[in-house]
Amino acid sequence: MSQPQINLLLGENLKLRALEPYDIDNLYKWENDTAVWKVSNTIAPYSRFVLEQYIANSHLDLFTNKQLRLMITTRDGRDVGAIDLFDYDPMHLRAGVGILIAAAEDRRKGFASEAMSMLLNYCFRTLHLHQLYCNVTVDNVDSVKLFQRHKFTITGIKKDWIRSGDGFLDELILQLVRPAK
Repeated sequence: MSQPQINLLLGENLKLRALEPYDIDNLYKWENDTAVWKVSNTIAPYSRFVLEQYIANSHLDLFTNKQLRLMITTRDGRDVGAIDLFDYDPMHLRAGVGILIAAAEDRRKGFASEAMSMLLNYCFRTLHLHQLYCNVTVDNVDSVKLFQRHKFTITGIKKDWIRSGDGFLDELILQLVRPAK
């Protein structure tokens, strides 16, 4: 199926775009991948129907949904992941950030960093947010480094927060306050 040429955000190697109905197969695969459930706080699979409804409602604005998911797509049209804003708070001008580069072979190629740069630009210049935050388990070293590379700082730690196969893991809280002009 050909993809529309309307782009939300364009980078050097990537574009961030809105969800489309044809994204259902990727979302179904990614959301039901038990390997990423720990980082997404998921404990049960998603049905196709629920994900189709999610896509159908994705046109609602950030004020209504309190979240925004954008697909991370290479310039040649290959979807490599998704980046999310969640818990959007218009009163305090903040939101949470989550990112997934789905396939292991697409990681460590700069896709996450470029997508993060584009999202930060959008958040601070278009949405005029004051701050962003994320929660990352201490064992997810690549994600911690990604957020720190983009000037997020560790502002807290939740001890024994995430249950894993071997016990409990600490979860870091990272924040980025809008840079002064």
